[in-house]
Amino acid sequence: MRCAHLCKLYSGLQSVTVERESMLGKFFRKPELENIDRVPPGQYLANGFPVLTYGDTPSVSIESWEFKVWGLAKPQTFTWSDFQAMPQSNFTADFHCVTRWSKLDVQWTGVKVTDFMNYIEVDPKALHVLEHCYGGYTTNIAIADFLREENFFAHTVFGEPLSADHGGPMRLVVPHLYAWKSAKWINGLEFTETEELGFWERNGYHQRGEPWAEERYSGLF
Repeated sequence: MRCAHLCKLYSGLQSVTVERESMLGKFFRKPELENIDRVPPGQYLANGFPVLTYGDTPSVSIESWEFKVWGLAKPQTFTWSDFQAMPQSNFTADFHCVTRWSKLDVQWTGVKVTDFMNYIEVDPKALHVLEHCYGGYTTNIAIADFLREENFFAHTVFGEPLSADHGGPMRLVVPHLYAWKSAKWINGLEFTETEELGFWERNGYHQRGEPWAEERYSGLF
């Protein structure tokens, strides 16, 4: 009887292993040797571009889209046309999700954060930024991380307008941090002197989220 139970359990474990390996081969793969130094610990490469969303996906037209700046900054509101009139740049960046998948060489078009900063006035006391999004999502980022040269607001990916599933009409992209910091459906920045945690940070995610240090979760959980 005990032998039969163990055989059944072993058979079940084999099935789980086969299914996991099948999923890995179909949707994800281990990093190739030539890419191993570009993939953070614990990550797999995605064959496609996965869509992960908590809650409903906002649908926002470019005609109604607005982007606001407030807090320790001069209050301003930008339209879609305002952003399109700013310098446009192309970017190629790796993308790392906290759920353990990465996609290399994602091609984007948009506005560099450092270029955008030329259009706003921020109080030097501001040390943190709270990203606000359609749908009510927020995430926090230190201003030192936010102002890095490689960060940008993206409206195009692989030559196509950014879909709502991927955060369109516009999302922030912060390549050096886990992707939840690259807020989808972004519509505002609140500059603050002290850190105010965003949605996932209040629910157990790390305050910063650096992939190479595997800063996935806070020390409280």
